[in-house]
Amino acid sequence: MRFSLIFEAQTADASPRGERQVFDELVEQALLAEQLGFDVIWSVEHTSLTNYAHMSAPETFLAYIAGRTSRIGIGHGVVCLMPAMNHPIKVAERIATLDILSKGRVHFGIGKGGSQQEAGAYGYDLKTLQPLIDEAMYLIPRMFVEDEVEHNGPHITIPPRPIHPKPFQEPHPLMYMACTNPETLARAGQRGIGALVLGFGGPDEVAKKNQIYRDAWATRKAEDQVGYRPNQHLAALCPTIILDDAEEARRIGIRGQRYFYESLNYWYGGGPKPAPETWGEELLEEGTDTIITSKLASETLTMDLRPDEDGRRPSGGILSAKNAYGSVADCISYVEQLAAAGADEILFMTNMGTVPQWAQLETLRKIGTHVIPHFR
Repeated sequence: MRFSLIFEAQTADASPRGERQVFDELVEQALLAEQLGFDVIWSVEHTSLTNYAHMSAPETFLAYIAGRTSRIGIGHGVVCLMPAMNHPIKVAERIATLDILSKGRVHFGIGKGGSQQEAGAYGYDLKTLQPLIDEAMYLIPRMFVEDEVEHNGPHITIPPRPIHPKPFQEPHPLMYMACTNPETLARAGQRGIGALVLGFGGPDEVAKKNQIYRDAWATRKAEDQVGYRPNQHLAALCPTIILDDAEEARRIGIRGQRYFYESLNYWYGGGPKPAPETWGEELLEEGTDTIITSKLASETLTMDLRPDEDGRRPSGGILSAKNAYGSVADCISYVEQLAAAGADEILFMTNMGTVPQWAQLETLRKIGTHVIPHFR
């Protein structure tokens, strides 16, 4: 089992000062993660999603992290394959160069992005992008291994050209795909590459996704393989805050998750802009009746913030069973459930808009000194 971190560069302060701060914080976390024994630093790629994700140039961020570290994996989670955004030749060149400079530490995830906000920035219609993404997905691994590549496809044309350099890893880094619905899970399994999935729905939801992925993998055909290095691997997102004060950890974690959902819903679902300054010191006021629903690609996420039947708020109620907010024991129990559901890798996420840096660093220390050693 692998234990990793995933970064969105999410910030409640979208000013240049706030952006500088969040990147400084993520660098500090990445360097600490290397010391604590984490396996991979994953970075998303998003464009024009203010507050939700300011990680728009992960190749630059990951190159910097690779230069500051010596062991930890360097993960693109994922590169968006719209050619106007990331042309296949440039993707192949950048991934290979990063793999050489990091001495073979790159993990290469691919996808299309999840919103028209992003696709439209580059002149695309999100609904019609998949065939183009598929074409690029099969083309890039050829550039890793062939001396010269020529391609005349329905969407991409490349005259005969040598593509340099070649990756450090042979034949190329392990490949993954962002999977936000049953169709993409099946596609990843059928094409013999790893699956990066959400985990907000809890272990039961991860288990359903795992079954779809494994069934597709078991029935895959050789001609559908993407690249030349089959990779059966399912990584599940795990929002996590761990503190000595478990109730404080739950409060901070659920508040951060609410910000994550509301900022996501603002861009993906047309909801209101998140306003954590109106939430007060406590997550909810007595009697609040709130259900937050948002969409990521075709996946619907629901966060029920209503008091339970005994009048308790979520910090002590229903949501605490669907995340790793709380004590070390709470986190270990939740990770055990994700492992039982089929996860090969846990993508710990602490970078949720309103979560302070001190709580994120303390969470990493708890994971590194207690959770990871428990499983190893």
